[in-house]
Amino acid sequence: MQRRHALTLLGLGAVTMVSGCGGSSSSDTTAATDGSSATDSSSVASDGSTTVTTATTSPTDLVALAQADPDLSILVEAVVAADLVTTLKGSGPFTLLAPNNAAMAALLTELGMTKSQLLADKPLLTTVLTYHVLSGKVERAQIPAGKAISTLQGGIFKVDVVGDSATITDGRNRTAKIVSTDRQASNGVMHGIDRVLLPANQTLLQTAQALPQFSILVEAIMAANLQDALSAPGPLTVFAPTNNAFALLLTELTIDKAALLASGALLTDLLRYHVVPGRALKADVPIDSAITTLEGQTFTVSSELVVTDQLLRGTQISATDVLASNGVIHVVDRVLLHAPMRL
Repeated sequence: MQRRHALTLLGLGAVTMVSGCGGSSSSDTTAATDGSSATDSSSVASDGSTTVTTATTSPTDLVALAQADPDLSILVEAVVAADLVTTLKGSGPFTLLAPNNAAMAALLTELGMTKSQLLADKPLLTTVLTYHVLSGKVERAQIPAGKAISTLQGGIFKVDVVGDSATITDGRNRTAKIVSTDRQASNGVMHGIDRVLLPANQTLLQTAQALPQFSILVEAIMAANLQDALSAPGPLTVFAPTNNAFALLLTELTIDKAALLASGALLTDLLRYHVVPGRALKADVPIDSAITTLEGQTFTVSSELVVTDQLLRGTQISATDVLASNGVIHVVDRVLLHAPMRL
């Protein structure tokens, strides 16, 4: 007896045809790793042949994807308590950075709170959780490494990528690892992280005040009455000289600290020469191009992160991307000088 083979395509599934007899039909459903499901169904033609088709449905939404993972149960509780279920079930698309249960437990210890206290603090929950959500679908390969990434909360963080490792630096300069990537949902994508991210809670001035190596810089800011400028929304980029850098400057100019702090407008111009409008993380600093400061004059930065000031003095950037709520700090090992510079 001659057998006739049929091949049918339905949705995303390829089909295999087998010969059979009888007049029954059946279906089986299997789940894919991305949260989607595939259904096999068979039908029998009049000549006795059987055609099997496989249809793949869309993956589930971000909330349901998280609910299906036992290691995200505390996150799900938090989403519910913050009334963000409807948002994360919306059309999006969104990117969700999902802290696991261990990360949520570590946050409770860090904040000195119980889970009940955290879940009852809706403003805090909303702030923290929306800081983990990006507008748009950003898969692992599309992460803008080293760039400022804006969140639904309004704050930013950055992601550094080295080989297969991706590390997030949040607004408080805490780090978290991305431990799983590209979990697909119908309204976006989810990446797993091992620490809860927190948005910035300190301005540029407060950040400098919290770091002992900037104590002379802070004294100078206060003496020049620039504290309000460095506490305003900004954003600004500050090239911040350390205490050692100021000590070198005093020797170079053969003056003492008191004379520097009492120099009035000259001190103000000196400090404004270290501030650039806008937030420029290391990845965004233009290389070998004139960078205009608040003081009005320019300097350049080389690919080796050496700053050349108006007096053609070279200054090494020794640390980058110290984040603050209103900008970013890069640390320099020498005070930059503009022209003319006489005290």
